[in-house]
Amino acid sequence: MHVFVTGGTGTIGTAVVAELLAHDHTVTALARSQGSADALTAAGARPLRGGLADLDVLRAGARDADGVVSLAFSRDYGSTASVEAGMAEEEAAATALGEELVGSDRPLVTVSGTPWVAGRAATEEDPLPLDGPVARRAQTVTAVLALAERGVRSAAVRMPRTVHADGRGGFAGLLTDAARTSGVAGYPGDGTQRWPAVHAADAASLFRLALEGAPAGTAWHAVADEGDAVRDIAAVIGRRLGLPVRSLPVEDFGPFGPVFALDQPASSARTREALGWTPTHPGLLEDLERLGA
Repeated sequence: MHVFVTGGTGTIGTAVVAELLAHDHTVTALARSQGSADALTAAGARPLRGGLADLDVLRAGARDADGVVSLAFSRDYGSTASVEAGMAEEEAAATALGEELVGSDRPLVTVSGTPWVAGRAATEEDPLPLDGPVARRAQTVTAVLALAERGVRSAAVRMPRTVHADGRGGFAGLLTDAARTSGVAGYPGDGTQRWPAVHAADAASLFRLALEGAPAGTAWHAVADEGDAVRDIAAVIGRRLGLPVRSLPVEDFGPFGPVFALDQPASSARTREALGWTPTHPGLLEDLERLGA
């Protein structure tokens, strides 16, 4: 299968490109810079120059592919306004990719987050919340899944709060970056809230499985660790960086503060059973031991 990938040089995307190539697929990937293009070429993929806002480029990439994996999202998390702009850009890109595939029965696999469900671990059957600070992302994914009714084999891989590789990435990575800046390995609230996690290489294998065979209109959970306590995550970060560990106000964590404060474990039992997905890489707390000061 020839696959068009957006976000192919990020933490998840790099692993997805490698996974696809290792399983005899060919890859064209969006490259917004020459550095990204060079990295993709070195990995064995063909770069297509353009950014997520270049809708004609996205349409061309999808038109020439047997399937699409959509991973790209803005890297600017500095303010509520920048996150909102990123969600709007993602929505326009997903719409363009989906419209190009209508009636083709080709797969479109997009990325999402696991939902928050009060009092228990979220499952694949739980809907994404359509309110809150990142509700627009849920609306975009819902629209992509609805393309199943228009001849697109759409699927969503729901990612946990931390997708990690070599101790970096996801919400835990944001905690690490904040710790390096502030000099404190902080966590919101009492730190008992749990975040699910997955190694990027394990997530990549699920994207491939969904691309190759997931039924249209379905959602899957790339969850290896059902829920690590945030204060345990901060404790490893603090120890590895030689910093004090303590609770900090939710406001100190910027636009994601309210999300950071939620207890949000998630299950992948149905995904493992239905798609035969088996995570094999280190869990988050073990992987954070790779952090260096």
